[in-house]
Amino acid sequence: MLLHGLAVSHRYLMPTARRLAPGSVYVPDLAGFGLSGKPATVLDVGAHAGTIADLIDRLGIGPVRLLGNSFGCQVAVELALRRPDLVVALVLTGPTTDSSAATAWAQARRLLHDLPHEDIRQTTILARDVREAGARRILATLHHAVTDDIYGKLTAIHVPVLLLRGSKDPIAPQAWLDRMAGSLSRATTVTIGGAAHNVVSTAGAETAAAIRRFVESSHEHPAT
Repeated sequence: MLLHGLAVSHRYLMPTARRLAPGSVYVPDLAGFGLSGKPATVLDVGAHAGTIADLIDRLGIGPVRLLGNSFGCQVAVELALRRPDLVVALVLTGPTTDSSAATAWAQARRLLHDLPHEDIRQTTILARDVREAGARRILATLHHAVTDDIYGKLTAIHVPVLLLRGSKDPIAPQAWLDRMAGSLSRATTVTIGGAAHNVVSTAGAETAAAIRRFVESSHEHPAT
């Protein structure tokens, strides 16, 4: 199951999702984004995790391998903590929020540095996602993201974790992923050359290949 980031939807995850087939791949929209309903209350990280847990229960598909991109990583980690029975592995791509830039302004600056490295062909999809979500929901969700301490939760995560980023991603710098890896009991770190923050969109083939290698390695070296 793939979880999208802030202000966007399932649409930009599809280049990776399609390459993870055959097999069952689920790409839901978080509440308030994409094709989902638009609740009056803007959900925080915990509420999003609860909603996705309910979806997995309702579909009867757990436990799942859960991929998050950007803000979706925060939701994925929270879900793994709350419902460890539902998560067998985590793939955190471009994870937020780096504790050295845990303010809305700092994240906005990093986004501006990221944009020149992204593929301009994403513009139409991302503009549609932003329009559907609306400024109020995006800004409130950004506040929830920068006040969520993902790093403080990592020592309680015991499933295998793949930490993945594009080499040109300023939102999730390599030092941040290395720090995260140091707090995880079973972490693998991969950097995809030439990609930026939306590595799941612009480097779908490479991202899917890294995930397959990670899954195969997890099978070969199960938890003891």
